[in-house]
Amino acid sequence: MLLLAQSYMHDLSPFAIRVGDGFGIRWYGLAYLSGFIGGWLILRWMARTGRGLLRPEQVGDFMTWMVIGVLVGGRLGYVFFYSIDLLWTFSGSFPFWGVLEIHKGGMASHGGIAGVMVACILYGLKNRITPWHLLDCVAFCAPIGLGLGRLANFVNGELWGRPLDPDRQSSPPWWSVKYPDEMLEPDFQHGSGVDGLATMVSNPNGEWGRQSLRDAVYSGRADVSDAISPYLTAYYPSQLFQTCTDGLFLFALLAIVWLRPRKPGLIGGWFMIGYGAMRIISEQFRAQYLTRWGVSSIWPAAGLSAVMIAIGLIMIWWCLRRTDDKVGGLLDPKALAARPSA
Repeated sequence: MLLLAQSYMHDLSPFAIRVGDGFGIRWYGLAYLSGFIGGWLILRWMARTGRGLLRPEQVGDFMTWMVIGVLVGGRLGYVFFYSIDLLWTFSGSFPFWGVLEIHKGGMASHGGIAGVMVACILYGLKNRITPWHLLDCVAFCAPIGLGLGRLANFVNGELWGRPLDPDRQSSPPWWSVKYPDEMLEPDFQHGSGVDGLATMVSNPNGEWGRQSLRDAVYSGRADVSDAISPYLTAYYPSQLFQTCTDGLFLFALLAIVWLRPRKPGLIGGWFMIGYGAMRIISEQFRAQYLTRWGVSSIWPAAGLSAVMIAIGLIMIWWCLRRTDDKVGGLLDPKALAARPSA
């Protein structure tokens, strides 16, 4: 017997400001922008207080390189790790190629990290700054964008977590979430039930159907939400879990490690270890998303995270062997004896 669920019914708009059909300022874009601005502010503060090798006037240029690294790496990572079919997807409307359709969503954090690493190496070689320190700077700022990005995923209603256990579906906890888009999936199990409710609403053309029910929920129809809720599955809010793990917890870990000056590369290594470990844990609640691509268990995200942990351990081992001077220190900044040349 289906009972009225206690879960949160997802009814958030992906647009902060909507100016047309499918166009406007999206929360996802604002999350990326806020992450970049937050990183810029932190790096400016580090440069002005002698906590880094970058000069204040170099921060803006460096951030431009990082933005390109995140966007290019994140998009290519999504394509190659999760949606390879975009390589041969073309349309008659701009931007014509599926790989370039970033406005539809689809960025992989692992790919973005790889893109940033390449950008740090190139910028460091060009400006005679050790890339290890640049990796530290980016790693320390990255949790801001990662956390906000996961929060934007929740607002967008994407990257669903896995369903709660069957014995909890009849009376799910308040923190679980249900998605009206589930009704539109081909394998939706309670189609006959929601089809019987379709006459509650109609679209401008006078047609009824599940799409109309879904649109009514997102337009604020509480009666429709209450009616369809018992037929929907309750999911773990994995996006919110990862907002905490990828954002708050990871930033706290790096801040603790960098309370004192460290050799260049150590913060980057700890980032790889911390992020990889937290992703492996949080992916346990997001396995449903991965199985949608025909992938068993929690691969590929957890597998990539394991590789990140291994790389982080190697980075720490290698950087501890180097003779570089220690840099940074949130509580104990020290003025650098020599400033780098441009």
